[in-house]
Amino acid sequence: MIELKHLRTLVTLRETGSLSGAAQRLHLSVSALSHQLTELESRLGGPLFLRKSKPLQFTREGLWCLELADECLPRVDAVLRRFERHQPPVTTPLRLAIECHSCIHWLAPALEGCSAIEGREIEFVTGQSFDPQSALLLGELDLVLTSEVQACADIHYQALFDYEMRLVLAPTHPLTQVPEVTPDLVAAETLLSYPVASSRLDVVRQFLQPANRSPARIRQVENTLMLVQMAAAGWGIAVLPDWVCRDFEAQGLVVTRRLGAGIGSRLYGALRVRERQNSCYQALFQRIRQAAKSAL
Repeated sequence: MIELKHLRTLVTLRETGSLSGAAQRLHLSVSALSHQLTELESRLGGPLFLRKSKPLQFTREGLWCLELADECLPRVDAVLRRFERHQPPVTTPLRLAIECHSCIHWLAPALEGCSAIEGREIEFVTGQSFDPQSALLLGELDLVLTSEVQACADIHYQALFDYEMRLVLAPTHPLTQVPEVTPDLVAAETLLSYPVASSRLDVVRQFLQPANRSPARIRQVENTLMLVQMAAAGWGIAVLPDWVCRDFEAQGLVVTRRLGAGIGSRLYGALRVRERQNSCYQALFQRIRQAAKSAL
């Protein structure tokens, strides 16, 4: 019910005296930290501290948890140090998360036969309910492949390669015949997308929002193959990276069109700033660039 991370969070909250201070030290957003504490309070059945109190005041239940933290954490840390001293060095896996859903379409084949980089086994981390970039700061991940840059002084975003987002249509769709695909035309259609917030979609951010337009309807689809098949069946339109579209278009399954003058995007490798020169990570980035140059 109570995890060690909860106890460490409460201790940090006590030391900093505010949610904002604790969030900054833990490299989390205030909303993410507040959500973590609210979830813990829901488990325990009551508030642990008084919101908006200055100075910060803990409830009786909160003081009980802090007392537990003061008793447990030093002992846990001491035992962990003893394990570290008496265990031989262990090579930890390279934990990689992919925020760009389409990336797996080419990344897995690109890494075929390469289960490790400089002796570190590559471990794909998927299905996370947390923000991958926050997990990166907390040490739960090593690298994140993403097309979205978040302002953070502790994360370095290394550009890997550029690509174009293409409109994906059934061969019989009327938009295949128009001279130019405009925001008004796209907004009138059902947009098929991966299960992410619409505000994070390139077509929404770069194409529709600047024209004060939004999709008439969005249908979320779990994987690329199903998304393309639904577009091919005329159940909606999709916007995907050019490397995803190429094989399906060559088969005659779909037709792609440029959106306006074109929508470009860029894939980044996100890592902690202090590790930006890590040779293992740079070797993986180089392999990704080579794969993109030859296959994309």
